Formats: sequence, structure tokens, C-alpha cells
Amino acid sequence: MGGQSEKWVLMVTARTPTNIAVIKYWGKRDEKLILPINDSISVTLDPNHLCTTTTVSVSPSFVEDRMWLNGKEISLQGGRFQSCLREIRARANDVEDEKKGIKIKKEDWQKLHLQIASYNNFPTAAGLASSAAGFACLVFSLAKLMNLKEDNSQLSAIARQGSGSACRSLYGGFVKWIMGKEENGSDSLAVQLADEKHWDDLVIIIAVVSARQKETSSTSGMRDTVETSALIKHRAKEVVPKRIIEMETAIKNRDFASFTRLACTDSNQFHAVCLDTYPPIFYMNDTSHRIISCVEKWNRSEETPQVAYTFDAGPNAVMIARDRKTAALLLQRLLYNFPPKSDTDLDSYVIGDKSILQDAGIKDMNDVEALVGPPETKGNVLGEKSKGDVSYFICTKPGGGPVVLSDESQALLDPLTGMPK
Repeated sequence: MGGQSEKWVLMVTARTPTNIAVIKYWGKRDEKLILPINDSISVTLDPNHLCTTTTVSVSPSFVEDRMWLNGKEISLQGGRFQSCLREIRARANDVEDEKKGIKIKKEDWQKLHLQIASYNNFPTAAGLASSAAGFACLVFSLAKLMNLKEDNSQLSAIARQGSGSACRSLYGGFVKWIMGKEENGSDSLAVQLADEKHWDDLVIIIAVVSARQKETSSTSGMRDTVETSALIKHRAKEVVPKRIIEMETAIKNRDFASFTRLACTDSNQFHAVCLDTYPPIFYMNDTSHRIISCVEKWNRSEETPQVAYTFDAGPNAVMIARDRKTAALLLQRLLYNFPPKSDTDLDSYVIGDKSILQDAGIKDMNDVEALVGPPETKGNVLGEKSKGDVSYFICTKPGGGPVVLSDESQALLDPLTGMPK
């Protein structure tokens, strides 16, 4: 094992997107293997705006497995990390780096230790699927480091054991997580329904209502729901199977009206199931409800739906506009109803694809203050305009799957020591 000395470090850096479910996963039939009680469908978000970057490294000089998340060391002793590491090591193959004179035999991987650094360019544990991108990136980068032969669908079954929705972040575009029937979870994996170019008219605006860590984690919330909610059984057995078929058809045909109806009703039912849990779980707040009202009023005032909304386990709204022109009109409405605090810089209030701001004709705060109420609210105002209820907006679109970053300057670990830069 190794070349001239035992000081070498071998590294891989990868970037993986997050995803937002449009048909929700909520509830497990197996807690340890993370096997869901229903199929789910998601849209992968553009990794240029929302992603996890992870550098994994191996060296004979490392004495234990270590990991840093967003600059802070975290424990790898948790069962979910251990499951992923065990599954990947079991599938590792011989690795040779001729340039560095490194040879690692398949059996050596069980003895070698890893150092890992991961960074999310968006809030962790605030309901923006940070754990999904994180575990998907961990599994994808380790698979590249250890020369696994499995394809992304097979890798998704490993990522699933870290965080359920992580399996859907191993593909770009539109992705389905098949719940599977096998007890060992071998058939519970992700498949791509369509790539990100299939429906590239869509534009996504996320209202980050709170970047705080949520009070009820998804893991404990799901467990409580499965144990106490009567609605969840009806949802998993009767409602979701039909919606999955309809949503697949809507995506295939780029049928935005059906897509909107399904995404909105499924999000609302997921939150109804959370309310039906005992004690009840509140992920949305007043601002979330006002955003829904804003979108619903606009959709009803037009002949055909303009915007779909969906909320994961948190108050943040993910709005999917049918095209760029609609996204610009949506952003105008959002900035009118949810303006930034007076001392906020517009540049930090609308992030991601800022060209949507230009399309909306907004250059600075004077333009925001000059916005007039949209026609559908005339005589039916949403209530007082509330400055500061939204932390910021992210403009993005459907995006591609995981990629290896070959530029060493993008690595999060020092190539000589394997320590965080």
C-alpha cells in the first residue's frame, strides 16, 4: 500500500445538488434502513445556487475517521454515517494513482482512515434538504475515491441510509424514489424520470422564511406521525400511489396545470398530516400561509396556474414558476408583499440568479418601494406589508446531478495534510 513514503494523501472533491420533493416522502416502514411508506418525486435544484461540496481524503497517516461540516468538526459515530461508510468500504476496489505512486488494494480500505470536509452553501437543517445534499455528496465522493463500480441508482440505495431524500440528489432533473418491497431495502432506490433540460422553462424562487434549525427534526416528526396519525395511512395507501402516476405524466408532458395542482395539494396534505400528528407538528408559520395566499389569489385570477408552491419540513416556500416572464412577475409580487427591512441590501436579499431581478425591472430599493399592488389584490389586500418576515429569496432553476471537481483549488482539505484549509 502506497508509494515512496507513508505520507501521501489521496483526495476527491465533488459537488452535489439539493432537491425539493413535489410528491412528499413522510414516514418510514424501517427506521434503520430508512425505507419509506410511499414513493416520492422531486426536482433537483441548480447546484450553482444550492449545493454541498465535499472533499474526501485517505492516508496511511490518518489515525481515525474525522469529518468537518461548515468548518466545525462533527462526530462520525452516528449510525447513519457508519452505515454509509460501511456500505461504501464493502464495495471498494483497487485504486492506483501512477502520478503520485499510490496503490491501494481492495482489502486495504477496511484498515485505512478517512478525513472528510463538507460545506453547504445554504442553511443547514432549516428545511432546505441540506442533509439530502450532504449524504448524497458523501456517498458520491467516497464512491469515486474508492473506485466503486456501482451506478448512481445503486449508490442512491447507500445514500438513502444516511438521509432518505439523499437518494434523490444522485440525479439531476426530475427524480423518483421507488419505495421498494424488499425487507433488506435493495429495491428502494432513485431513478431519473427526466433530466434538467427536459423542462427548462421552469424557474424556482425560494423564500427563506427562517434559516434557523427547525424545532422538530424530520426524523422524530416522521416517527411521531407514523405512530399517531390516522391520515398518514390513508395518504400512503390511497392518495400517493395515484398522485405519483399523475405527476409522472405531468412531468413527461410538461403539463404545468396538472403539475401545480399535484405539487400544491401534496404539500398541503403533508402539512395536514403533520397537524394530525399527536402532539401536532407545525412546520409552516404565518408568513408561509401568507405566501400561499399570495400565490393562490394570483393563480385563481388567471385562466391557468402561474406558480406551484411546495413546503418541506420547515416554513420556507419553494415556488415554481411556469417560465421566466412569470418568475419576474412573481418576484415583483413577493417583493411588494414581503419587502426587506429598510437597512437590507437588495443584493443580499435576492440571491442566486439575479437576472430575474433585471427581468422584473428592479435595480435598487427605490424600485422595490415603487412597486404597486398586483391587480388580484385590489380591494382584497393580504394584510399589512411585513418587512423582514422573509430573510431572503433565492432564484434558481432545475439543475444537474453530482459532479467531481477536478480543480484542486476547490478542495476543502489541504492536499499535503488532509486537514481543513
